[in-house]
Amino acid sequence: MKDKRITITGGEGFLGRHLIRKMKGKGYKHLYVADIPKYDLVKLEDIRRMCDDSKPDIVIHLAAKVGGIGFNQENPATLFYENLMMGIQLFHEGYLRNIEKFVAIGTICAYPKYTPVPFKEEDLWNGYPEETNAPYGLAKKMMLVQSQAYRQQYGFNSIFLLPVNLYGPGDNFDPRSSHVIPALIQKCADAIVHNEKEIMVWGTGKATREFFYVEDAAEAIILATERYNKSDPVNIGAGFEISIKELVELIVELTGFKGRIIWDTSKPDGQPRRILDTSMAEKEFGFKAKRELREGLRKTIEWYKNYL
Repeated sequence: MKDKRITITGGEGFLGRHLIRKMKGKGYKHLYVADIPKYDLVKLEDIRRMCDDSKPDIVIHLAAKVGGIGFNQENPATLFYENLMMGIQLFHEGYLRNIEKFVAIGTICAYPKYTPVPFKEEDLWNGYPEETNAPYGLAKKMMLVQSQAYRQQYGFNSIFLLPVNLYGPGDNFDPRSSHVIPALIQKCADAIVHNEKEIMVWGTGKATREFFYVEDAAEAIILATERYNKSDPVNIGAGFEISIKELVELIVELTGFKGRIIWDTSKPDGQPRRILDTSMAEKEFGFKAKRELREGLRKTIEWYKNYL
């Protein structure tokens, strides 16, 4: 495996940088990054040029158009079209070129809105996704349909992984598109710098989420690439949940912010609860998350303060 030519789409992104660093540390020799601006993977001609350039044995498809609730509400069509076109065309081109394996990274947003917790892989089709995430979640979920169909008809080897919400050093801190942890860290840290007395947080705080440290996610993807060769979807995550209210309190404590929290309850909470059953990942390829949330948040806050 370590002598294979591996192309990583989105390799310049948050997860991609951690994955490449970890793979290099494990002795992977032939890693090729496919990312914008060199390749616009929505365009078939760029996908073909990327394949001509990198000649992959394996493709790990991380690239995605993604954002938080506000970004999702403003850009549903863009999120659906770009994610769908990237995934389907990359997948098909991999099949046409007889690559050995396609590793598709899906999203927790593919699960139905009212999935019983913890989310089990067999619940994936038991309802419609939460509305603010649905165009993105369904676009990524089509790679699972494609994976199973291509294995059945062509014997094409592909896998589909479902990571829960990622966080960690190097996360996206752009307030227009960031997820909840970087958004909260930025609000608290910036309020301290500017001596502001309050911060605004969306929703009621009642929704729960599971958060997955990015280095653990990279380890899960490597293990699945090395050891897993079925088209049954597999959850990868940390296996715990925390309410947004508790998360805010923890980030306030760790950043040292002393001001008031104002909850804007006119804004949506998103999916009511999210926690994964991660037992299949441990059984199939030996993955179990290691990083505790408090320690992961401390490292992320430290990185952001240095980045500031």
